Order: sequence, then C-alpha cells, then structure tokens
Amino acid sequence: MTEIRIHGRGGQGAVLASLVLARAAARRGSHVQSFPEFGVERRGAPVCAYLRVNESPIFDRSKIYFPDSLLIFDLSMLDTMRPWEGLKPQGLLCLNCPDGQRLPQALVFEAQRLGWTLSTVDGSSIAASHGIGNQSAPIVNTVMAGALVKAAPIADLDQLMEAVEETFPDQAGKNQDAAREGYAQCRIIQQR
Repeated sequence: MTEIRIHGRGGQGAVLASLVLARAAARRGSHVQSFPEFGVERRGAPVCAYLRVNESPIFDRSKIYFPDSLLIFDLSMLDTMRPWEGLKPQGLLCLNCPDGQRLPQALVFEAQRLGWTLSTVDGSSIAASHGIGNQSAPIVNTVMAGALVKAAPIADLDQLMEAVEETFPDQAGKNQDAAREGYAQCRIIQQR
C-alpha cells in the first residue's frame, strides 16, 4: 500500500489534490481512499489530506502517521511545524518551493539521514500564471498533483489529465495545463 499525506493551508487545494490523485490512481485500476482533516477555520489555516493507494481493497480508516510520500504546499509551514515528521525512510518529499528559495537545513539533514527523495516545483508561480487563484493566493492543487505523479508514479500523466477533467469540468483546460507544467518542472534535487 502507498500512503500519501498532503499538508497545505486552507484555500490552496490540498483536499482537492487528494481527490484528483485518488481518481487518477483509480483509473490505473488501484483501490483508493482519500479524506481530509481540518478545523473550523479553513482559509489560511493548516489543512491535511490523506490518500491511500493499493492493489487490493483498503480497510484501514485511520489517519496516515507514517506516509510513503509527503506533499507540502506552503514552505512557510516549516517555520512553525515539522510536517515531514513520520515520513518513512526512503520516502518522497515533494515541496512547493519558489525558484531559488533554500530549504531549511533541518529538513535537508533529515532527508540525507533517512534517504528521502526530495523534489521541488514552483507551484505557486505556475498556478498564478494559469489564473488558478491569484498572485497572492494561488491554488496549487493540480500543479502539485502533476509533480507527485512524476516523482511517485501512482498514475500516469494521461490518467491524471482525465481525473483533472472530471474534478474541474468547467476549468479543466487551465488545470490540465498547470498539472502538465507541474509534471514537467518537477525537479528531483536529492535522490534516495
């Protein structure tokens, strides 16, 4: 079973990213489970979404404490919390990281120590350039889904495009373009 945890802030699309990825993996024939966790304050507050992908039915209904892959939608979260805690050794950490921004040294140290693969994409700039959200509050869900599919292929890009179209029927074109760009611009900066 592959377990994925997504950390973001309310309004960035973490919950819909989990849904899009689940739909893409289901198109591959996998069994999936996707669910969110958030409090009453949603816009700008920390949000977490969970995704399980398996070849057989999934019966575990708990939160994901030790994910295989982790997506972080907002690097500012790293200033006050350590959302990477629990990521399994040899896991994948995929971050929305503006071009040129350095990752926190504590995170890089943990990645080296535990053999994580680190991948980054400038999801905020890509989303804003496609008119998904706005410059001050881009919605990075489809960009980050594209990056994850490249770094941890739980589905292929065509399956992701179909899932994006199903999830955003009125805005499929720009979300598909953003997902393709997230896939293309995802950089693996440290390989396990």
